[in-house]
Amino acid sequence: MPREQYQTKLENLREDVLYMSEVVAEALRNGLDALERRDADLGEEVIVGDAEINDLYLDLEGQCTDLIALQQPVAGDLRFIAASFKIITDLERIADLATHLGRYARAGNREVYPDVDVQRIGEMTLEMLEGAMAAYEQSDVDGCYAVAEMDDDLDALCETASDVVVRDLITRDELDADEDIETMMENVSRLLLTIRDLERVGDHAVNIAARSLYMIENDDELLY
Repeated sequence: MPREQYQTKLENLREDVLYMSEVVAEALRNGLDALERRDADLGEEVIVGDAEINDLYLDLEGQCTDLIALQQPVAGDLRFIAASFKIITDLERIADLATHLGRYARAGNREVYPDVDVQRIGEMTLEMLEGAMAAYEQSDVDGCYAVAEMDDDLDALCETASDVVVRDLITRDELDADEDIETMMENVSRLLLTIRDLERVGDHAVNIAARSLYMIENDDELLY
């Protein structure tokens, strides 16, 4: 019976981590939607919802700690628990970045650079996050590598988007009013921060894939 209870706790941990990932992915989707629609109310929902994600994180942290302290797992089980602990940390940080999107949605005018496709970048980060969590759930080695490979494409998209903004600022004619300059710079700053934050979401997704690979095969290739 104790062994059966232990296995149930391990399975519950996996299910709870996956549930947390779904909540985080929804927060990221809503943050992107708030930006696209300039929806301050939806942005506020993302910000307020971060408290639930923080509570999930703390609960899962406690589960991981208890399993290690009370069950003294070894080998594959220990890697699974350690990977899960690291993964929930990355998920919590992705949620924090989603709240940044919510704040940008409340504050700025997304149309300042319509040629910069933030939604395309955001959709790629969501795909990476979902792919990494699927690899964790299914112990999918190929899925781990696929997420890591996507990061190069994401970085290229983010670099191109940032270049568009910087080149425009360099070549732009001077604005007439000081107020126009201030407003433009505030919006540009938010856009560059948005691009940076989405790139970081991708980095966290790669971290999840790397931890999943280590969990599955005791392979640290993607960790460094």
